[in-house]
Amino acid sequence: MILRRVPARTCRAWLLRVSPRQEPCFFSSVPPQPVPPLAQTLQGYLKALEPLLPPEELNHTRRMVQEFSRLGGLGPHLQEGLERRARLTKNWITDWWVQWAYLESRQPLPVHSNPAISLPRRDYNDWRSQLVFASKLIAAVLDFRAKMKTAQLPVEYMRGKPMCMELYPLLFSSCRIPGPKHDYVAHYGSGRRSPTHITVVRNYQFFQLEVYNSDGSRLTESQIHGQLLRIRSQSWKTDKEPMGILTSEHRHTWGQAYNRLLRDKLNQESVQMIETGLFSVCLDSPVMRISDEKYASRKAAQILHGGGTYSNSGNRWFDKTLQFVIGEDGSWGLLYEQATAEGMPVTTLLHHILEYCENPDPKRAPLVPLPMPKKLYFHIDREIKWDIEQAKQNLDILINDLDVYVFNFKKFGKELPKKHRLSPNSFIQVALQLAYYRVHSEVCPACDIASQRLFRAGRTEYIRSPTNQALKFILAFDDPSVSREAKLELFREAVEAYTVLTEQALNGHGIDNHLLGLKLQAIEEGLSIPKVFMDTAYGLATHWRLRTGQVPANTDSVMCFGPLVPDGYAVCYNPQADHVHFSITAFNCCEDTNAETLSRTVKETLCDLQELLEPPV
Repeated sequence: MILRRVPARTCRAWLLRVSPRQEPCFFSSVPPQPVPPLAQTLQGYLKALEPLLPPEELNHTRRMVQEFSRLGGLGPHLQEGLERRARLTKNWITDWWVQWAYLESRQPLPVHSNPAISLPRRDYNDWRSQLVFASKLIAAVLDFRAKMKTAQLPVEYMRGKPMCMELYPLLFSSCRIPGPKHDYVAHYGSGRRSPTHITVVRNYQFFQLEVYNSDGSRLTESQIHGQLLRIRSQSWKTDKEPMGILTSEHRHTWGQAYNRLLRDKLNQESVQMIETGLFSVCLDSPVMRISDEKYASRKAAQILHGGGTYSNSGNRWFDKTLQFVIGEDGSWGLLYEQATAEGMPVTTLLHHILEYCENPDPKRAPLVPLPMPKKLYFHIDREIKWDIEQAKQNLDILINDLDVYVFNFKKFGKELPKKHRLSPNSFIQVALQLAYYRVHSEVCPACDIASQRLFRAGRTEYIRSPTNQALKFILAFDDPSVSREAKLELFREAVEAYTVLTEQALNGHGIDNHLLGLKLQAIEEGLSIPKVFMDTAYGLATHWRLRTGQVPANTDSVMCFGPLVPDGYAVCYNPQADHVHFSITAFNCCEDTNAETLSRTVKETLCDLQELLEPPV
């Protein structure tokens, strides 16, 4: 997925919060997301089931699909409802998707939802350099925000078409708020007086740091550095209760604790400062270093969940949209909440930070005394103390259950498939299916993420695998009776089939958003859920044992998140020209999955595929 940037247009309206009747003028060049034809989606759904189901089960599902899609039946009726919804709303699926995929989920945000991006370690190993780098990072993010607010942020293009930029202003001063049945996202940056502070947390203690002067100018790096030194001097010990741990709980549990917490006025004010802040900066203590390979895995895990209650997990507020994690040992990265943020805008922000950090600070600090950063205090009664203790136990159990394995595959990168006119992403996806089959002797439902930002307010869509072509290749590959030429042809067909699915998804013709929309349209109209969605085949098809994601970055970053199901894996990869970074996670509680075993098999499989394309002489 190649992104191209061009200078921003003079139009600035897309940066403003608009009423539902107004349209930012930038959106005029971004079309609405199409509702795919019903027959096309149902045909694609059956095609996706073919490699996963035995013939008799597949025939049963075919009959259900035929019944659903017959003329005058429920399917066409719901399709009409979706098409009507598409005419009346900015995007027919996005609000439903965010609600269903994120806000209605009751699972804890760490591991299960929030992705982490671990960046290459900075060249320092002490607290002084940590604060210098943190100052530069904060200045870089404020610079990015300034460019966004003044329409200097380059409009992103994909394959010659402009992408929707609506998510960018929502990244700042936003936070997820827990609720009893579902959460919601609060955006505080759209009013006339948007927040001017960030939250800094060190040794479990939260601080409100104003990052703008009274005249509206941004603090310089040296001013920020001076303020961080003050914060450090006020947060020596870790003897405070780790309030942030509460946000790691099951969402219903946290929602109840949240209401108890906010009964106290002091707590209300402190929580409000965290939620309304532009973003959070977590100043972590060092990650325990063992070997270089294990350090990479531990570093990614630290950003993902903080390493546990005896490490840095108390330095997080998992509901916050953007949390920059900066370790005393040079480790750093970003943890983000997906209801508002997603991979490509976040990657653009990180790219800006890296570029900014290459340049020295040009501004001298003005000789103006700054107010002391405000420490945020909490009143902890017996109930809240008990909530914190329960949260600590549950988070440590979750962290101990997650196996994280990060490695850098150095034999080749994306240039190898490109040389053979193969899509690098499709190449890796077929390799992952082959590796999974080698470990488990079966293929499984897998999902990859395709951006829908070619459309107004578009978010994401799934790309499904395996395909029939991939299954044929997998069954032939380790069969010695099949010739190399035949295997190579089958491999090319498998990669090409996945590339076609990717194109369909990017163009708004994936199947999963549409299927979800049909199901939710029935619920919206007060109808029974259609039988096709109650079928065991649909349950199997959406039990994602392989959750995958490509990091669209030109840096050596590693994304990391947990599996979607207890017996599954999550595999993130970042293909560079001559190497590929991988992170693989699995739950220890499942005896059938092992992150290290799959990692080892992925490495072997990639080497075997290189040999298939370029056999040794």
